[in-house]
Amino acid sequence: MNSPHDFILIVQPTRGLDVGAIKNIHEQILEEKKNGKAILLISYELDEVLALADKIAVINTGEILAVKNAKDLTRTEIGIYMAHKNDEKGDK
Repeated sequence: MNSPHDFILIVQPTRGLDVGAIKNIHEQILEEKKNGKAILLISYELDEVLALADKIAVINTGEILAVKNAKDLTRTEIGIYMAHKNDEKGDK
């Protein structure tokens, strides 16, 4: 990566890759993070998000349902947010 920028947007960085390539990419992302880069990671891979993120935002149908520190979220809580239904509006 070695981005000269302070912000990096990464979308599905490991989709379709083998285990060795995934490990390499994760190491590169963590190195950029260590160097003070702000990174926005968009991924459907929960293990990847939990391994790399400091904060997690759960978005469902375009609505941000939660933004929390990664260390404070469990898989179950993330699943509940992902399955969110808005009963008040009745449209989700």
